[in-house]
Amino acid sequence: MSRLQGRVVLVTGAARGQGRAHAVAFAREGADVVAVDIDAPIGSVPYPTAQAADLEETVAQVEALDRRIVARTADVRDGAALAAAVEEGLATFGRLDVLVANAGIFSTGPFWELTEQQFRDVLDVNLLGVWRSMTAVAPHMIERGSGSMVLVSSVNGLRGNAGAAHYAASKHGVLGLMRSAALELGPHGIRVNALCPGLVDTPMTNWPGLYDRMAGRPGGTRADFEASALHYGILGGQGALGPEAIADAAVWLAGDGAYGVTGQAFPIDAGHLAMPGFNPSPVRP
Repeated sequence: MSRLQGRVVLVTGAARGQGRAHAVAFAREGADVVAVDIDAPIGSVPYPTAQAADLEETVAQVEALDRRIVARTADVRDGAALAAAVEEGLATFGRLDVLVANAGIFSTGPFWELTEQQFRDVLDVNLLGVWRSMTAVAPHMIERGSGSMVLVSSVNGLRGNAGAAHYAASKHGVLGLMRSAALELGPHGIRVNALCPGLVDTPMTNWPGLYDRMAGRPGGTRADFEASALHYGILGGQGALGPEAIADAAVWLAGDGAYGVTGQAFPIDAGHLAMPGFNPSPVRP
């Protein structure tokens, strides 16, 4: 029997990458899906954001698994749009059991060179967007006396990121939000946990600036990304994770097998955080 048969999940950032993987994984386990994503660029984001055609492909993949899906364009910076998507999902399916707050963006730069707009955009999507998503579903879950919220943080929610301090700050914030919400929602039978992905192979990690970072020089390529990714974890021969690895963990957290788990952060990082690390650019006398 499918682990999530008869349940309904809301996935933000569902058009591609990790979000699509979440939608498909939940559908494969028997869940119906409410999927939202943006269909517009964000000025400070240095790679193309999702488009309507991407969300249509997610719909096709979910429907190919014989599951129902409500898909709507909604920006997690717009609380009213999120609330409308939730209401449509409730009107269609009659319930909402799981939230996967996945939508996120990334950009780079020394913290003292970041513009205020860059910092605000990352916080508005990665942290406030998670909070808005939670507030859109919390009243229904409280009324039903059950639910599971899975928030997507990052290994950068557990350690710093030189060159992306605003991203690390946003992902640290997600963990503080998760732990606080777990305390508040626990008495209502609602579990709240977070995933902390490591390096995942998605559109957010496939653009020239990120290739340059992975190569350690200008002119980086996809080949440089793949070679550098092999050093990111400790599992032999394994580079960047596929988004399905994160989705599999979300399915477990949402299901009955994790009934006693709340307020926890789970790294899915191929052992990255277990590595002792090294200083890649020491200052020499």
